[in-house]
Amino acid sequence: MPTIGQRIKQLRLENNLTQEDFGKLFGIVKSTVSMYESDKSIPDDEIKKKIAEYFQVTLDWLMGISEIRNPADKITDSVSDDPELAKFWDELKNREDLKLLFKQIKDMPPSDVKKIIRVIKAIEDEEAAHDDL
Repeated sequence: MPTIGQRIKQLRLENNLTQEDFGKLFGIVKSTVSMYESDKSIPDDEIKKKIAEYFQVTLDWLMGISEIRNPADKITDSVSDDPELAKFWDELKNREDLKLLFKQIKDMPPSDVKKIIRVIKAIEDEEAAHDDL
């Protein structure tokens, strides 16, 4: 499994940030970022949380415990074989009012996740139909 240092470097490079730029985001100096990336030092819990929040990844992914970067990724995989649900999920996944629900359903079997997304879609469709009246 990747180390936290490797994950930090991956996030930094994916976002075209220098070590200095990355450090400024979290109130740390370039040398500290370098120490993190080379696994000579580990960020404290507050910095880990800030990094995870900023880059919208789970702490488990950041620390190399899981390959699921974001709880939404698991749900995306669950609905990927249904184009209509996949499109609807793309619209839903960034809604703040549903993020807690997504955290609750991410570990469910894909068939159950699909059912829940279908229910949400039915509610949204019903509300849209009422709005059109």
